[in-house]
Amino acid sequence: MKTQLIDGKGFAANMTQKIALEVKLLQQEKNVTPGLAVILVGNDPASEVYVRNKTKQTHRVGMRSFMHLLPETTTQEEILNLVARLNKDPDIHGILVQLPLPKGLNADTIIQAITPHKDVDGLTAYNTGKLALGHKDGFIPCTPLGCLMLLQKELSSLKGLHAVIIGASNLMGKPMAQLLLQEGCTVTIAHIHTRNPEKLARQADILIVATGCSELVKGSWISEGTTIIDVGINRITTKDNKTKLIGDVAFEEVLGKAAKITPVPGGVGPVTIACLLHNTLQAARNTIK
Repeated sequence: MKTQLIDGKGFAANMTQKIALEVKLLQQEKNVTPGLAVILVGNDPASEVYVRNKTKQTHRVGMRSFMHLLPETTTQEEILNLVARLNKDPDIHGILVQLPLPKGLNADTIIQAITPHKDVDGLTAYNTGKLALGHKDGFIPCTPLGCLMLLQKELSSLKGLHAVIIGASNLMGKPMAQLLLQEGCTVTIAHIHTRNPEKLARQADILIVATGCSELVKGSWISEGTTIIDVGINRITTKDNKTKLIGDVAFEEVLGKAAKITPVPGGVGPVTIACLLHNTLQAARNTIK
């Protein structure tokens, strides 16, 4: 079997092109320019790369970007005060707190302080509840939303398929399960305490892996014909002392067994950013009476 690579980069390019046109129309017809505020605390190298990419794409589609780069010594109270100001700022339609935060800061407390109507990362209890109930007027976390869009494009109907998710985080695994349930999938979630996750993985029509463990899923875990969404982005140093990005799936081992797979990089990452812009555009539209 020849494994088809899922072109997340191309999908995201088409998506952002459409968003740019819609932003222009919103500016012309309503004199509203979507504004996205990003809060980055500390100097995590991976987070800095993500934020640079988000900022670049925000500008590319004609939105306004408001960067708040805070030192690692910033207190929780100072961050909460900033969030409170951004909540009240009419030029800001979306607020994103880049995770992970430095030790000593309570990420959940800070995220829950974001007004739900500006929570374009979809992580507040309000938007989490909307998703769980199947309501369509909340914000969906960007990475699961992007994964769903890729699956819908590649597989059309997902009804009746068995989806196995490895990783049960609030950011990815849990919302991904809710989305797939709403699409009619049978969903299994494996996590750190799951016994024999490889046995579950071999039962999957769709395998979604988001653990942060580089090449956790081996070729022996995969049944022929599986569609794999690899959400992992792990930075490693090669033997020749160069930096390389790899996923949570042993890519070379699954080639020839999986029907389709997202590469790392160029798979889920670009679509996640496109979905952030999609949510920010929607947040701006929601302010128009």
